[in-house]
Amino acid sequence: MKKILIVDDLHENIFPMLSDMGFEVNYQPDIKRPEILAIIGNYEGLIIRSKTKVDADFLVHCGKLEFIGRAGAGLDLIDLSITDQLNIKVFAANEGNSDAVAEHTLGMILMLFNKLNWADAEVRQRIWEREKNRGIELKGMTVGIIGFGNMGMALAQRLMGFDVKILTYDKIEKKEYEYGSYSEKATMEEIFEKTDLLSIHVSLTDETRMMVNDDFIQKFKKNIFIVNTSRGEVASVKSILQGLQSGKIRGACLDVLENEKLSKLTSEQEDVYSQLFKMKNVILTPHIAGWTVESYRKINEVLVSKIREQIIGNGERNVGHN
Repeated sequence: MKKILIVDDLHENIFPMLSDMGFEVNYQPDIKRPEILAIIGNYEGLIIRSKTKVDADFLVHCGKLEFIGRAGAGLDLIDLSITDQLNIKVFAANEGNSDAVAEHTLGMILMLFNKLNWADAEVRQRIWEREKNRGIELKGMTVGIIGFGNMGMALAQRLMGFDVKILTYDKIEKKEYEYGSYSEKATMEEIFEKTDLLSIHVSLTDETRMMVNDDFIQKFKKNIFIVNTSRGEVASVKSILQGLQSGKIRGACLDVLENEKLSKLTSEQEDVYSQLFKMKNVILTPHIAGWTVESYRKINEVLVSKIREQIIGNGERNVGHN
């Protein structure tokens, strides 16, 4: 019987599904890295979420490991070059929280455009300001989506009813039907030229790390709104702040930040974050775009489906993307 080590909190629905496939499961959500390294050599399978980095030092201890499942979207925690060398299959459950990310993204946009956070706070303080809280409409805008995988597609589908033009860019070639009737393939040059609202849905790689910087922001012909629900390290917070201060960025929705350990910011980050947090045209959430009651279950269902197909069914590795 093959054994799987789970080292993060997961919904309990995963246990009967894995047991039904004949796996012996060791669920250790509170286990620390040294303890994982001491026992991982006894396991054929590993399931992680966010706290465990599977790097060269980790993989040295994985003599029997056949596969790694990431209960979430993105594989930036895993050294894929080494897992390839070791013939360890790797996959993520991106499809499991794409609906959650799309709805959260849309919610942030509507909150920003209609000043819902500040209007709500003011009314609770008996302040009744109508003109200062006048909103703007999404209708008629051009929305640029960078990263047209599960998350980008789910967002585009939800934007259908808002009468917007949707331009999408992904470095991975898509089939024509994947764009649907509601979006169109674009080059980055077209994104820079036409976008009013930019939403980022890329994986974190060496190519995308700090992709959103001063030079990137200045390439947009219009002053834009920007949304990042992918990875914090994709966008420089300092560059976003400077864009907001100059007016090049009209508003920002950020579910992720460059450094999310707010108690461990550098002095420069502390200064930048403090200024950002005071801005009325910024919406912030603590990396929860894909974190819903429903996605908590669906992520496991997607993950088990891939284990069944790729491990039990002896399929090929599927690394996925955002």
